[in-house]
Amino acid sequence: MYMKRGSGFLFAILAILFVSNVYSQDQQDSTENVPKDWYLKDPADDHYQGVSAEKTYSTLLNGKPSRTVLVAVIDSGIDIDHEDLKDVLWTNRNEIAGNGIDDDKNGYIDDIHGWNFIGGKNGNVNEDTYEVTREYARLRPKYDSVDEKTISKKNKAEYDYWKRVKAKYDNDSKFNKGQYDQYSEQYQLYANAFITIQYCDSLLQKVSGKPVLKSSLASIPVTNDTINFAKQTLTKILEGIEGDVEVSQFLDELAGYIGQLKEGYDHYRVAVEYGYNTEFNSRTIVGDDPNNLYEKGYGNNDVEGPDPKHGTHVAGIIGANRRNNIGVNGIADNVQIMSVRAVPNGDERDKDVANAIIYAVDNGARIINMSFGKSFSPGKEAVDKAVKYAESKGVLLIHAAGNDHDNLDLESNFPNKNFLSGGQAKNWLEIGASSWGADENFVGSFSNYGKKSVDLFAPGVQIYSTTPDNSYEDLQGTSMACPATSGVAAVLMSYFPDLSANQIKEILRQSTRKFDGLKVTKPGTKEVVPFAELSTTGGMVNAYEAVKLAMTMKPEGKKK
Repeated sequence: MYMKRGSGFLFAILAILFVSNVYSQDQQDSTENVPKDWYLKDPADDHYQGVSAEKTYSTLLNGKPSRTVLVAVIDSGIDIDHEDLKDVLWTNRNEIAGNGIDDDKNGYIDDIHGWNFIGGKNGNVNEDTYEVTREYARLRPKYDSVDEKTISKKNKAEYDYWKRVKAKYDNDSKFNKGQYDQYSEQYQLYANAFITIQYCDSLLQKVSGKPVLKSSLASIPVTNDTINFAKQTLTKILEGIEGDVEVSQFLDELAGYIGQLKEGYDHYRVAVEYGYNTEFNSRTIVGDDPNNLYEKGYGNNDVEGPDPKHGTHVAGIIGANRRNNIGVNGIADNVQIMSVRAVPNGDERDKDVANAIIYAVDNGARIINMSFGKSFSPGKEAVDKAVKYAESKGVLLIHAAGNDHDNLDLESNFPNKNFLSGGQAKNWLEIGASSWGADENFVGSFSNYGKKSVDLFAPGVQIYSTTPDNSYEDLQGTSMACPATSGVAAVLMSYFPDLSANQIKEILRQSTRKFDGLKVTKPGTKEVVPFAELSTTGGMVNAYEAVKLAMTMKPEGKKK
């Protein structure tokens, strides 16, 4: 509509919108100028609420022997050629690369650095549906047109489950479609604005022979209608901005904001086109039977996959090479990272999670990092069985609490430590996300929490780590807090190899750093509550305190 009134009018409006968004963000960023490695720092010495990794190495562990610990990362895949990860990747020494033979007889051919459970002979799964979508599609033919009064007692529980699934699917798919439409419109508007502003700036620079400033616009001579249009357009845009702004600088700011819009647009596009699409079926690529929870032998050995960004970031937090003096330092200094690909751009499937856990355990992992989750788990029995298997083999499972700012004492998040048959896994830690400052914003605004369900918090806001193609980036989420905890757990297992997984778990819980009297904003609300009420321990992971406690522990079965 605004285009009919003239592009200058449109861009003036867009500029005002842009300034109110971007400049307020810049103001916020100026108060958040924290070191890239803040999460490795010590709260007392450095005044950032990190895990105290550097202090631990320089004091308690300096000169101490350690043993290599294998950590499995069940995720989207890992860039195995990354400069900061290639030297810490697990390599299956019993397998000969590229010969097409299962040399070690473990059921997986050429699994050199791990296995990919969401790949097939002719490619890999990238996007996938959400579990709520799959359950909606499964149950809709059976219950969508049924009168509730006719439901038998036998089917009552499943019908009630269907109503929950339907309500969530209807609500979430509608919300995501609305967000997609808004982001699409805004992205196109700002992208078009950028092109026009860039054109005007380039034209006026040629006329004036120098960078175009707000103060210099009036002095630029008008020799034709095109130059007049460019001059009027930029004048309209810059009049809403304080100070003598250079147009090229404004364009840089605008490009950054457009990039943020593009991320939102891409996120909701994938959700609409794949996540909530009941007609989409990713498993044709895999070639397995999705309904057979205990099927083995499917997948391929491509442990990177089409988009390994998330898994690469997670791996770097745990164990990016601390000896190569490039990039970033991981938390653990003597680890190998196994890549087990089971998490698509969508919801992971229970059979893949179960097989991934079993694979990691069978191939020697001592810790399994699981930075993923979902609201429904129709195949939980298979996952429970795999978790019990890991527990029987002394493997520690560390899981991200999720980013829906939910109270997990009230809301479901899978996988979890609660067994369908009753009881809980003793080898499980559930992790929330914290930030660098001990104030009301200490807990990530997105983080799930729970006095009974979340064990502890760990750094998960603005975490700088490895990303594909030898790059590095800030990401945030409980997905980052989870590997921060896995890294500390790996330090303990490395320097105290005789301690059991259950002992390591209890050390991590008992040694959490407490914040007496600290009140924080409860995620998803404006309510301020004691931080101690958001987890079972009321604290955050700390390597220094954990190592001190480990030094006093004796292996299970031995007297102190």
